[in-house]
Amino acid sequence: MQQDDRSGLLLAASGFASLSVGDAIVKTMAGEWSPLAVAALRFSIGAMGLAFLLFIKEGRSGFRPSNPWLQVGRGACLAGATLCFFSAIFAMPLATAMALAFVSPVFVAILSGPLLGEKVRPLVWVVSAIALCGVALILRPNLAALGMVALLPLASAAFFALMVIMNRASAGQGSSLSMQAFIALWATPFLIAAAAIGHLSGQPNLAVGMPDWSVVARCALVALTASSAHWLAYLGTMRAGAATIAPVTYIQMLVATTLGYALFGDVPDLATFAGAGIIIGAGLLLWSRTAARAPSNEPSGLTGPK
Repeated sequence: MQQDDRSGLLLAASGFASLSVGDAIVKTMAGEWSPLAVAALRFSIGAMGLAFLLFIKEGRSGFRPSNPWLQVGRGACLAGATLCFFSAIFAMPLATAMALAFVSPVFVAILSGPLLGEKVRPLVWVVSAIALCGVALILRPNLAALGMVALLPLASAAFFALMVIMNRASAGQGSSLSMQAFIALWATPFLIAAAAIGHLSGQPNLAVGMPDWSVVARCALVALTASSAHWLAYLGTMRAGAATIAPVTYIQMLVATTLGYALFGDVPDLATFAGAGIIIGAGLLLWSRTAARAPSNEPSGLTGPK
């Protein structure tokens, strides 16, 4: 393994691990504030920071995307993925939500056909069937215990897959910093609107009052860790290539399981472990058959909606 590959893998692994740390911080706010409001505040802070960096580096010209509506779509999909995932980890174990969200690469492979005109190979349908078996294993006990809430990670994965496809469509339309800033800036108003609607719905768990200072501090910390994580993953991709670091994303599952047990006493049952293993195995199978087809230095949507 070359030195660039080693350093790239280390950077990417650090980034992916940081994402799960951010997820654990979000889960500590369960019951303290609306998950919709947490998402809105986290992205408001992150968007302001990214906008400031973009202005310093590129000036006003950095805020002029060549396809504004595509950026709106990216932001809307990120908002949907974040709302679903944050709501999920408020209600269910972190490792369980993470395992279900890992079905996203399969969604990307399936949706790339109708949306990007790519040929969906027979392997994709085989992998999809395998992944769905893992999903069924995890969902069966959780649907009985949580109801439709258990489907939120799958909805998050679907939104994230759409975002990845839009990321592909917007390749070359701006710098990496501007692309990250655009998506955060457009996700924020959608998230604020969702928090407002949740508050007006009258649901007690969605009410938005004045948050405790610690909630604000934790949202700021998540914004910092997420932005740093995405940047580390990007640097790792640039050094080692997307195909090389793709399997490292599954370190999120290990970190999520460890933090879930250490902080919340969550111990995934055998069905969750088995389902997660099947989903991850399906993802690795898909990766192993597509790695040679992708450009080695192509950035990809490897990180989740944190």
